[in-house]
Amino acid sequence: MIIQDSYRGPGFLLTDAAHLLRKLIDRRLQPLGLSRAQWSVLAILSNHEGLSQSQISDELEIEKSTTGRLIDQVERSGWIERRPIPGDRRLWGIHLTDRARQLIAEVESIVLNTRAEMLRGLSAEQQQTLSEMLQTVKSNLSTALEFDQTQLHVQKVGDAAT
Repeated sequence: MIIQDSYRGPGFLLTDAAHLLRKLIDRRLQPLGLSRAQWSVLAILSNHEGLSQSQISDELEIEKSTTGRLIDQVERSGWIERRPIPGDRRLWGIHLTDRARQLIAEVESIVLNTRAEMLRGLSAEQQQTLSEMLQTVKSNLSTALEFDQTQLHVQKVGDAAT
């Protein structure tokens, strides 16, 4: 049997660790009126202000419709504002407000402290190795997902032709 109570494989451990990290950061950001997902938008904009909704979606690696709802929430909270992009009436750039800039340092401290807790007991070399290994796992999964999507498309085209 592949799943046993006594053996939790890497996929389960990654999922469990990611769930606990999300839960902990959300709990620590809650007093600020901010969720981890909302913070992700602010973090991206703190490095690349003026991105479009589509560009933020690509950065977050989530669906555009999900990104739109998330940006709407963050805008309602007063942390970002949409501004027209010169030369393209259809696109709007997303910008931080002064209120968000004041919040960023506090949130960065919470996130960095949580990351330090997460990695406690690992040497700098082990942390680097872990990051490299997780990047490889992510890349492998991304490649597999793209392959599956291509196969599904080929199958649908084949089914439509018959």
